[in-house]
Amino acid sequence: MQAEIVEIEQKLNNLKDIIKGLRKVVVAFSGGVDSTFLLKVSTDILGRENVLAFIGLSPTCPQGEIEEAVSLSKLIGAEYIIAETSEMEDRNYIQNTVSRCYFCKNYLFDMAWDIARDKGFFHVTEGSNLDDMDDFRPGRKACIEHHVLSPLLEAGLAKNEIRELSKRFSLPTHDKPSFACLSSRIPYGTPISIEVLKMIERSEDFIRSLGIRQVRVRYHGDVARIEVMEEDFVVIMANKTGIAEALKQYGFSYITLDLKGYKTGSMNIRI
Repeated sequence: MQAEIVEIEQKLNNLKDIIKGLRKVVVAFSGGVDSTFLLKVSTDILGRENVLAFIGLSPTCPQGEIEEAVSLSKLIGAEYIIAETSEMEDRNYIQNTVSRCYFCKNYLFDMAWDIARDKGFFHVTEGSNLDDMDDFRPGRKACIEHHVLSPLLEAGLAKNEIRELSKRFSLPTHDKPSFACLSSRIPYGTPISIEVLKMIERSEDFIRSLGIRQVRVRYHGDVARIEVMEEDFVVIMANKTGIAEALKQYGFSYITLDLKGYKTGSMNIRI
């Protein structure tokens, strides 16, 4: 245990040194666990005037997440800017191939760099961590191509360490469930549309209103496949009639519960 404490302290110090050398940064900010921690440390080390949180406004991100990102920026004391992204105008994106995230990040980072140059910032950073290297991350290529830095990854911080440090820094995101853009609920090869994204967003908002924190509503045409943690099955079943009625109002014809429970990366499962 003592060795783990020493290691995480070393990583935190490394992170501070990395950020200190950047001087003026735009942080690609989603309000998730990683980018919130990155924004907090960046603001503490560089000062409010040298850090800008860039929040991308997109149909692929629920309005609630945008509002939370704004609230977190204010809590941290960081300046922020919201700008509308345009990935939904790109056929490469809406065709929803396995490279979808790459095209999305291209737009995000192009905009972040435009803002950085316009306002005199030297670098753009984002919140990838060590664990992300074990996943399929086509957006990582866009990071490299756009020279976007990943200080948490460079410092060797893993997700559990970021959560632990976030709790130490009293960040409300320390136990926030993982989140991915709404497009990740749509199987590869199924075109993305604003109408489908709204169906998914409304469905997940309704289920969260029942007190369930981790939920995915996977889109399979007329079928909604609900994924929650196994311990939340009882809540789903207790509210099955209301859930079915609500999701049908949003556009689904058939409502199912995935008995395997919540699982990241299951968007390419076909039923």
